Amino acid sequence: MSSIALTVNGRLHTLDLDPTTPLLYVLSDELALRGPKFGCGLGQCGACTAIVRGRAVRSCVTPVETVNGADVTTLEGLGTVERPHPIQQAFIDEQAAQCGFCLNGVILTAKAFVDQNPKPTDAQIQQAMSSVLCRCFTHARMLRAIKRYAAAPAASASR
Repeated sequence: MSSIALTVNGRLHTLDLDPTTPLLYVLSDELALRGPKFGCGLGQCGACTAIVRGRAVRSCVTPVETVNGADVTTLEGLGTVERPHPIQQAFIDEQAAQCGFCLNGVILTAKAFVDQNPKPTDAQIQQAMSSVLCRCFTHARMLRAIKRYAAAPAASASR
């Protein structure tokens, strides 16, 4: 066991864990967060995405020891029902959700990408999002929501 310190959604947590424990299990089992989902367990579908040090990572294949001391953001850390984050509001406005299973990965991957690339082209957005699997056929709405977020002046301030 090792002492692992993580700042998750702005709150510091010090946990005594096996350092090889996947970050997903820490987020879901230890911290009771439900945004990141177990999908494929291989880092291929994106359902488990978290933002670590400003980058989207697949938490199911990320040993917690590799993010010791890092700032981690999950879907729960973006906004609230009353005050959604601008990217969440863009998804609401575009009605870009169907079943919702992939939304954690879609929203966090899109946020991390747009935050690093503030004026992306459609092709760049599609390339960035190609690693997140969604079977609900709302891709056109998701693309519009991501473009809305990228274009919103409020998004720049919230990043």
